[in-house]
Amino acid sequence: MLVCYSVLACESLWDLPCTIMGSPLGHFTWDKYLKETCSVPAPVHCFKQSYTPPSNEFKISMKLEAQDPRNTTSTCIATVVGLTGARLRLRLDGSDNKNDFWRLVDSSEIQPIGNCEKNGGMLQPPLGFRLNASSWPMFLLKTLNGAEMAPIRIFHKEPPSPSHNFFKMGMKLEAVDRKNPHFICPATIGEVRGSEVLVTFDGWRGAFDYWCRFDSRDIFPVGWCSLTGDNLQPPGTKVCIYLNKNGSTGPHLDKKKVQLLPDHFGPARASVVLQQAVQACIDCAYHQKTVFSFLKQGHGGEVISAVFDREQHTLNLPAVNSITYVLRFLEKLCHNLRSDNLFGSQPFTQTHLPLTTTEYSHSHSHDRYLPGESFVLGNSLTRSLEPHSDSMDSALTPTNLVSSSQNLRTHGYRPLLPSCGLPLSPASAVRRLCSRGSDRYLESRDASRLSGRDPSSWTVEDVMQFVREADPQLGPHADLFRKHEIDGKALLLLRSDMMMKYMGLKLGPALKLSFHIDRLKQGKF
Repeated sequence: MLVCYSVLACESLWDLPCTIMGSPLGHFTWDKYLKETCSVPAPVHCFKQSYTPPSNEFKISMKLEAQDPRNTTSTCIATVVGLTGARLRLRLDGSDNKNDFWRLVDSSEIQPIGNCEKNGGMLQPPLGFRLNASSWPMFLLKTLNGAEMAPIRIFHKEPPSPSHNFFKMGMKLEAVDRKNPHFICPATIGEVRGSEVLVTFDGWRGAFDYWCRFDSRDIFPVGWCSLTGDNLQPPGTKVCIYLNKNGSTGPHLDKKKVQLLPDHFGPARASVVLQQAVQACIDCAYHQKTVFSFLKQGHGGEVISAVFDREQHTLNLPAVNSITYVLRFLEKLCHNLRSDNLFGSQPFTQTHLPLTTTEYSHSHSHDRYLPGESFVLGNSLTRSLEPHSDSMDSALTPTNLVSSSQNLRTHGYRPLLPSCGLPLSPASAVRRLCSRGSDRYLESRDASRLSGRDPSSWTVEDVMQFVREADPQLGPHADLFRKHEIDGKALLLLRSDMMMKYMGLKLGPALKLSFHIDRLKQGKF
């Protein structure tokens, strides 16, 4: 339902609760927030926005003309790949999905197909056109042939600019996060300078602030998202997930790796916190494929990655908008991993396992989980989760449907039980496990053709065999040693930092290899 701003008191929407698709967004409401912060909303006449938000009748896959945001003198063909509120996510035909951009449905930068020719112009290939420029005419014909053109009637006239800059420092508003433009966030006017204003995002200490003109289309009156159904993020300081290092890690996660993680993820945007927590689970898994197989392709969220089957695999998480949704998602994921009570909204009392010297020196290397990073979105469409829908369930693969994970569990985690069926004591189980491991190690060592040979005389193939035999989980990285022509002499000179910088290895595999190389130097292989 569309509501005219002018009928609202004080020309603002501060008394409307923030909602997404009609559902409350966590516990954040503008009226309560404005009272708590003793602040006032910027009047609607400050903005270059329609007093009545325009309707969005566009559909996914519709074609239209749009200015190339990286080369504004060019008009290109664009496809609608996402919808949220009164905004469109657009992709220029002939470009890739890393350069998607957002436009309001009443932006003058988008027009119906045919408008450029009608005004005597010519459609141009986008900057970074992936094909040869000479193939553009034929590409254009194929692109438009049979495509659904956005009808003229669903385009809206751009509203006029305010007569001058009416903003004052301290006024509240809603603004696009330019580092994560699929989100609109509560913000404050931090400074006014001529025709420009400084947009500061509440709770983010300057990490996302930017200057823009007073008539920017990226800033909106308080309550805009309530009327359009767009995504409004709560202020950043309230998003934080805590890790329970004393909790059960289950059969799939390595407890020692979990101990090396930070005690909490965030504060950061809900979607980033979710990405950090899920990525941590993947990085701590005995088999990354196991965790990855419990996830389904999501829409509009951050990207996580895993390495298995000698390839790097990526996947989009679903868009989440509050700590509540993050916890629900993690609860379901941890249930599948049989590692319940691993995450929570409050700090846990932490008891750390003793660390080796090597582990301790890297125990603060948590760059992968630091807040404020933005990730490239894949071929996904922005869509927010509703609090009482089954969207979260659809983003996780049920345990009984994951054949690959079941196979990994069957082969990798056999119960340590004696033949009579009675459980072993912990000490007996450890002894039996160690003896089995020692037997396998001795068997492989005796069978190895490398045994007894001087490592400095090894060929590249010998080095690859050494990597595979040292640790089965390092096997997928063996081909890197061929690629970089690492023979025995070069192997003995390698350090973990060199393997990470020049060979592209992650910290975990690099540390493992460094450990085995040190043992090799000591004659223990």
